[in-house]
Amino acid sequence: MMLFITLQTVVIYMFVSIVLIIGLLVYRNLLRKIKKEGVDLVDYCVLYSFEKDVQTGELEFYFTNEKKKTVLFQILSESHEVLHTLTENEFSPGGHILRFDSKLLMDGVYYYQLKTNNQETKKRMTISNN
Repeated sequence: MMLFITLQTVVIYMFVSIVLIIGLLVYRNLLRKIKKEGVDLVDYCVLYSFEKDVQTGELEFYFTNEKKKTVLFQILSESHEVLHTLTENEFSPGGHILRFDSKLLMDGVYYYQLKTNNQETKKRMTISNN
């Protein structure tokens, strides 16, 4: 069986190879820059996960922030539609607990999200009140 390679095929392979090499170099430089400058965590909130896999009863959502921040905290459906807004207030630096009665939700999978002007963090939770 003979293999026919046309000039056009060779040019296409060379072009794809060059684009991949350039892409990898740009990506490598971007990673170096991020590593060198780092991310200033002072500008972000930290949203903690639950200790147990399945949640029931009163839920306590815990987050921390190092600067005064306006926080929007919501409960979302499995399809990421907003079901409940727990708060949209300014929080002083420190740790904060938001409480929510899980009996307001049917058993199933939900998400909780924390939003600020520069951040959006979502986490998954399973509710089982039976």
